[in-house]
Amino acid sequence: MNFLLPITGGLLIGLASVLLMALNGRIAGISGIVGGIFGDFDKGQTLWRLAFVIGLVIGPLLMGALLHRNFIGAPTAGPFVLVIAGLSVGVGTALGNGCTSGHGICGLARFSTRSLAATLTFMVTAAMVVFITRHII
Repeated sequence: MNFLLPITGGLLIGLASVLLMALNGRIAGISGIVGGIFGDFDKGQTLWRLAFVIGLVIGPLLMGALLHRNFIGAPTAGPFVLVIAGLSVGVGTALGNGCTSGHGICGLARFSTRSLAATLTFMVTAAMVVFITRHII
């Protein structure tokens, strides 16, 4: 039974991505959606972007309340590491012209070679960081 929640979550992410593209003509890349709220201000686009981000936050909280489980968990690193990690991810999404959701979910589904290269870069870098932080440092 434990496998049903991840499968359902993956299906819902795919469905949300398809619906956002079909109904709004937008790619479900989180960095672009959030950037559109705080950076490229466009009044006609702000409401759906806010709803999307609020849904990302409320979804796990609602599931946790309904199933009486904590799906988020406590941070496993200190505030300094979290800030550095967050800034690194922000810089990486700016350099890569997108994030794992935009490239990995939507880009790969469109057979984008640029997204394939970006996703491979994300995954290899993540594996190296985990190896270094867990086994070397």
